[in-house]
Amino acid sequence: FRAGDYYFFSKNDGLQNQSVIYFQKGLDGEPEVFIDPNTWSEEGTTSINLVGFSQDDRYVAFSVSEGGSDWSEIRVMEVATRTELSDRLEWVKFSGAGWHEDGFFYSRYPAPEAGMELSGNNQYHSIYYHKLGTDQAEDELIYRDNENPAMYHFGGVSEDGRYFVMYAAPGTDGFATYYKDLQTGGNFVELFPGYANKSNFVHNIGEKFLIHTDIDAPMYRLVEVDIKNPAKENWKEIIPESDNLLQGVNTGGGYLFANYLANATDRYYRLNYDGTGQTEIQLPGTGSAGGLGGEEEDETLFYSFTSFIYPPTIFKYDVATGTSTPFFETKLQFNPDDYVEKQVFYTSKDGTKVSMFIVHKKDLPMNGQNPTYLYGYGGFNISLTPGFSASRIVLLENGGVFAMPNLRGGGEYGEEWHQAGMLNNKQNVFDDFIAAAEYLIAEGYTSSDKLAIAGGSNGGLLVGACMTQRPDLFAVAFPAVGVMDMLRYHRFTVGKGWIPEYGSADNAEDFPNLLSYSPLHNIQDGTAYPATMITTADHDDRVVPAHSFKFAARLQAAHSGDAPVLIRIATDAGHGAGKPISKTIEEEADRWSFLFYNTDTPVSYIEG
Repeated sequence: FRAGDYYFFSKNDGLQNQSVIYFQKGLDGEPEVFIDPNTWSEEGTTSINLVGFSQDDRYVAFSVSEGGSDWSEIRVMEVATRTELSDRLEWVKFSGAGWHEDGFFYSRYPAPEAGMELSGNNQYHSIYYHKLGTDQAEDELIYRDNENPAMYHFGGVSEDGRYFVMYAAPGTDGFATYYKDLQTGGNFVELFPGYANKSNFVHNIGEKFLIHTDIDAPMYRLVEVDIKNPAKENWKEIIPESDNLLQGVNTGGGYLFANYLANATDRYYRLNYDGTGQTEIQLPGTGSAGGLGGEEEDETLFYSFTSFIYPPTIFKYDVATGTSTPFFETKLQFNPDDYVEKQVFYTSKDGTKVSMFIVHKKDLPMNGQNPTYLYGYGGFNISLTPGFSASRIVLLENGGVFAMPNLRGGGEYGEEWHQAGMLNNKQNVFDDFIAAAEYLIAEGYTSSDKLAIAGGSNGGLLVGACMTQRPDLFAVAFPAVGVMDMLRYHRFTVGKGWIPEYGSADNAEDFPNLLSYSPLHNIQDGTAYPATMITTADHDDRVVPAHSFKFAARLQAAHSGDAPVLIRIATDAGHGAGKPISKTIEEEADRWSFLFYNTDTPVSYIEG
């Protein structure tokens, strides 16, 4: 992306613990290191992200996180000289930096009680304004909800610098949208009240806001809202709802770029601000694309593209001609022509059709003897789309199958698909995953003694629930950083934010449903469970490791079979973000070794 005279990108040579951030002056400039996180700690556990440029592009705010924690510290650097300023903003979570005048807006929590930094219940997520060169103690409190301490508050400044747009959310689902006129001052104005829907600010043309919303449109639409006359009957529809999910809308170069999801694969279209002149961006294939957007005056934009067999590639998009050319291609020893990726549709327990991606070597025999890695998530409106993984090559090279279904609870097919897998509908997600396994067996891809299931976070819950409901169906299970105790999850760190998705055991109406599938509470004594490698990390303050500790102890005590039940605890690591490459390599080596050993799969290795 561009900021002022400079272009920024990140790059990893494959062995660096953290990706290095580079910048160059102009498209033809010589790349220079801007920030190298690998020099910040010997263990490679410091991760750094750029979170916001000042409006004159002179300064950039960046976040520094240690050991995989969600906690970060915001610092500031002068771009041209790479000189770091003295500003240090602590106890930041889930925040960018929205610049205004000589400072920026950001979100943080109060300092936690000593010793409770990684497990205490986080409350009073608040928005502050920090003026450059001042101490954090002097920051101005902009917004806090003292009546509802579990609320999240975050936002950003419009491209023209006039408005600060804020979102207030009780959790990870719907949110209210507010704005504050920075030109005239005054209080926040509630534009979209309540938490039943999701309405995101995209761009403004004066007092007219372009809003990406699911109001009366579960597949989303783009509307123009005059903030002086915001009633729904006054909205102007710019991009109507369609059969495909309108996943998001960006702006750049004077155009709108609409990102659709069609059967869990990306499509991009360029449009004028009034919705006319729609033109499809020609992607190199069927897969996942992202990042197409920029500033109003940009003449060149960038986007990424990948698929299961197409390594990540950065494309340069010429706004004037509408053409794309490769800008950076990943180099590695992998021939996509040796493999096939396909999408199938199978029937779940209640008759619902569910899509699934499958990847394997060409001419692989459908004899039921192929080691298969079935990966899922199914929650929080998150979409699983095709993506390349270098670590997955070892599975495919050794005759393995990778399968990824688009379970209910995800966002692939809009808000109705999401709601069909949340709260009291959560069992649908597990039924979809179990049906995917049964499909793979019935079609000859694999068999129960060759099948592994995997997922992380909410996907760890998925694996835990399915292996306790159908322990006979799987040979191997990989529940990673999973939510395993559904009766107490909301008592730790940011767990309260998941109540809109799961419900709460404190609510008598939710309790029976949560108990019915909570992995920890559904382990049965004397049952033979799959070979299981539970993974967690000591600095995971998103899903605290106590979930995995308790699940491992209970499973080891109840398990009657001979298959191993192990727990792998990463140190100086968290929920996944910022994990050093060295730790990732170690974990992947353990994962594939565990799978091959417990599915009795012979493995060939590359010498050297």
